[in-house]
Amino acid sequence: MSENIHDTVILGTGCAGLTAAIYSARANLKPLVLEGHEPGGQLSITTLVENFPGWPEGIQGPELIENMRKQASRFGAEFRMGHLATADLTKHPFALNLGHETVHARTLIIASGASARWLGLPSEQALIGHGVSSCATCDGFFFSGKEIAVIGGGDSAMEEALFLTRFATKVTLIHRREHFRASRIMLDRAIAHPKIEFLTNTVVEEVLGVESKEVRGLRLMDTKTGVESVLDVSGVFLGIGHIPNASMFAGQLDLDEDGYIKTHNYVFTRVPGVFACGDVQDRRYRQAVTAAGTGCMAALEVEKYLEEHGH
Repeated sequence: MSENIHDTVILGTGCAGLTAAIYSARANLKPLVLEGHEPGGQLSITTLVENFPGWPEGIQGPELIENMRKQASRFGAEFRMGHLATADLTKHPFALNLGHETVHARTLIIASGASARWLGLPSEQALIGHGVSSCATCDGFFFSGKEIAVIGGGDSAMEEALFLTRFATKVTLIHRREHFRASRIMLDRAIAHPKIEFLTNTVVEEVLGVESKEVRGLRLMDTKTGVESVLDVSGVFLGIGHIPNASMFAGQLDLDEDGYIKTHNYVFTRVPGVFACGDVQDRRYRQAVTAAGTGCMAALEVEKYLEEHGH
């Protein structure tokens, strides 16, 4: 087994995982980086990124991820396709089952991210990055002076809608039920805003504009009457939450009520030698730059941990 023990294994290749890979590789830790189900994370399906420092003209999301990957590889990071099936964090080194093999790690950096909840419509999936988005703070600027829609009924949807009023001329909030799950204060703020209109008991049946590769509108259905209609919008934002990719650690790490890994001192989990960074533990900011920052923190803590334990 000694030949198969890695100083550190990193789960995920989004901004958090790749930053952790860069720092740990530069520290000569030769990290093993596992790609996971969604190589590149959410940036891999993002078009223009304009808020990542150092790119005054913006950069395409996949290009930014590829640059970070090349940077980590240059310092000696090893990348491997595959995802974690199960993990045993009760013994040391940690045993990580990849399905076809088991690798062992003295430290583990969990940067497996969170997946946006989607409606699952083929037309929606075809237009992600072309008018369909799950991140208002990432993409809201591109819809200045346009009419857009937000889908959802919780606090996430209200926050997205309120933020988007900075750019859009009108925001239509679409909810499939009569009543909202959002907190009273968030709902009241949205109701009071002159740019926000509500469509309740309404579901989206199709996002229009697949042929032109840009959102042209939504085909809607009233759930009470069955009547269909078309809403003319230039953008659609999903505000139905995210699913943290941390279920494989249930029972071994502390997770909050929505499945995010609980950390203390920024990136520490309750298991010594296991660190979490990026969207898998950050339910508040969920930005590329904050994910990169916590990836850096995790790598620095790994280096310190290994030194303290004689490695």
